[in-house]
Amino acid sequence: MPKKPGTPATGRALPRGLAAAGALLLSATTAAVLLPSAAVAAERDTVTTHSGATTAQERDRIDAYWTPVRMKLAGAMVPEITPVPEDDDTPDDPRPLPADTPDPGSVWTHGGAVDRSVGRLFFTFSDGYDGSCTATVVTGANRSTLVTAAHCLRGVGAPATDGTWNHNLYFVPGYRNGTKPLGGFTIRSMATSSRWDADPGGTGSDDVAVAGFDTGVLVANRSADGRRVADVTGSQRIAFAPPAEGGFTHAFGYPKDRLNDPRGRYTGSRMIHCAGPARPGPKAPLLWGGPCDMSHGASGGPHFARFDPVTGTGTVVGVTTTTDELAGGPAGTLYATRLGDSAHRLHDWAQTRAV
Repeated sequence: MPKKPGTPATGRALPRGLAAAGALLLSATTAAVLLPSAAVAAERDTVTTHSGATTAQERDRIDAYWTPVRMKLAGAMVPEITPVPEDDDTPDDPRPLPADTPDPGSVWTHGGAVDRSVGRLFFTFSDGYDGSCTATVVTGANRSTLVTAAHCLRGVGAPATDGTWNHNLYFVPGYRNGTKPLGGFTIRSMATSSRWDADPGGTGSDDVAVAGFDTGVLVANRSADGRRVADVTGSQRIAFAPPAEGGFTHAFGYPKDRLNDPRGRYTGSRMIHCAGPARPGPKAPLLWGGPCDMSHGASGGPHFARFDPVTGTGTVVGVTTTTDELAGGPAGTLYATRLGDSAHRLHDWAQTRAV
């Protein structure tokens, strides 16, 4: 979203290709292969943390802020004149999807645990405009741990600078058509790799992403009635192992490209599913992806291995980062940051936070 109505979304003060409104990391880079820059590769990777809503007053304010209309318009470049999207009433289908069925993009209608543990993550940029991404409740000792993309939480820059981070973070599991079927959860704290602390004058978000550091974690506050988020939604397994080329994965997210482009398919109203074999990006070999038409708003969404369409459970092995515009490959490819040692450190930090 622009700093002023009518300004192009990419005009906000973010490095290189990070699109507005919690969109995907996009770039017009034309290099044959985008390898981590020497500066990014040489830096020691540690955990950088940031506090969210830590008082009852903050939690109440954020919960009241995210009204149905505001959620529906999150990510609109000019929300003041953007029509509120109509509800997506695609009927649910109780029949399970056959295993390993390729899907380039469709509304998920088959229910299961993924319908509860994945949700839309809302936030406000430092310029006051709202955006959204996707996040997932994953297993953790505190039953309050979520995983998403780092670029959904912050931009590159000094971590002590408040403008580096997004605000009003709010997780709505099972989001559908402006409703909160399982309630909403404010965020107590969050963390990314310290690679995001770089000087934005020399390192861009794309540099950090292609180096494999676009994972972010969040610790959710308890619900209004005192329940931890995983006690409400259940949780998905998470793993930090190297990927196997051609392995079948399932991706989920809340894309919303039609808010700003009438040619787009999705408005963020329902959760979208894609499935197919995953392969490394030709221009960004540390990112892995497959055929999928999701775009803006799907960032941070889970990529599952060993997903069971009957139960809706699987193992999160990556989070959506970008498309073929950055990573290369065929048009209509959605890429994930695969979870490795850096993500493992972030998860270890998050699951030990008291809630």
